[in-house]
Amino acid sequence: MRVYKLKQDLQAHLENVLKKQNTIGLVPTMGALHQGHLSLVNTALIDNEVVVVSIFVNPTQFNNQNDLRNYPRTLDSDLKLLATLKNSKVIVYAPEASDVYQGKIISQSFGFDGLEHEMEGEFREGHFNGVATVVKNLFEIVKPHKAYFGEKDFQQLQIVRKLVEISGFNITIIGCPILRESDGLAMSSRNGRLTQEHRKASPFIYEMLKAAKVKFGTKSANEVSEWVKNEFANHKLLALEYFTIANETTLKPIKRKNKQNKYRAFIAVFAGDVRLIDNIELN
Repeated sequence: MRVYKLKQDLQAHLENVLKKQNTIGLVPTMGALHQGHLSLVNTALIDNEVVVVSIFVNPTQFNNQNDLRNYPRTLDSDLKLLATLKNSKVIVYAPEASDVYQGKIISQSFGFDGLEHEMEGEFREGHFNGVATVVKNLFEIVKPHKAYFGEKDFQQLQIVRKLVEISGFNITIIGCPILRESDGLAMSSRNGRLTQEHRKASPFIYEMLKAAKVKFGTKSANEVSEWVKNEFANHKLLALEYFTIANETTLKPIKRKNKQNKYRAFIAVFAGDVRLIDNIELN
């Protein structure tokens, strides 16, 4: 497994890959890898001759500086986990911020037809500009044929798809299913920061999503949302930031059900000072 710190070295290697007409897959990560990340890599390995896994904690997507400081940085263990794949097709790009950003480490400003203003965009100002900036930079550095993103960050997935559309990248974006722990908690790099008490309580998030899916079959979106809010109001350890039932394509909150549309329930919850997000397809 090759590991590159500098984009010029990575690009020199990838030039030889392209000369052989091999396809390149990209799995962007912020490190603290877990089995959910490996599932993305394994999917990419099926589709491509070479897979680049970027490991980079992107500073411009954090609106909370404490969250940035506390975000786990575990490159050594990340590399050991990737090495368990025993696959020579995996390449790691683990740069410093100066290598990813040309000049100042700041976000570009984008417009995503309103996708960026819903849910996470409402609570994390500037977050998606930071996400789109680093993804755009990675696309320009790696020049992948396909890129793989988990559906746990479904809003991010839709914004990346819109980024490809407005920027004219010839890249196929693949959304991959959420991988969960045995108790239902969505796998996340943030889970390692949970206290034992909060970790034990956190599967309640997915339980609420599953229950909301059942209720959505017979009740209105407003009734389901109010029920979820009341359930969390009575929970001693978990604090609901938002619960939204939205159109899967536009991410706009539902006004009335339409059988032609696909809907998802989106949720953000604080377990102590750790913020967890999740979602579920409703129909």
